[in-house]
Amino acid sequence: MNTICETKPATKHARKMAREPNAGAAAIDPKRTTKSDLIIEMLSKAEGATLDELVAATSWLPHTTRAALTGLKKKGHTVISEKHEGVRRYRIVGGAI
Repeated sequence: MNTICETKPATKHARKMAREPNAGAAAIDPKRTTKSDLIIEMLSKAEGATLDELVAATSWLPHTTRAALTGLKKKGHTVISEKHEGVRRYRIVGGAI
């Protein structure tokens, strides 16, 4: 038994792009604010910041936040801590060396 099977010729569909180009898109700022930048900004203020304030701002755990403070010291920032009325506050004195 010979059966001839006819198939339809393959038709090509128009290709779709993964994302449609957005001609009216606003320019994106290439410099984004990182959590480290946020910590430096908070510590640069005259009153500085507490560990709890830094943890709340970055959503990091306390040990990660303290490690970030150590990293700032390694980068040349002078980070000082002062305890006033039982609350320790950290701040940066001057800029990076």
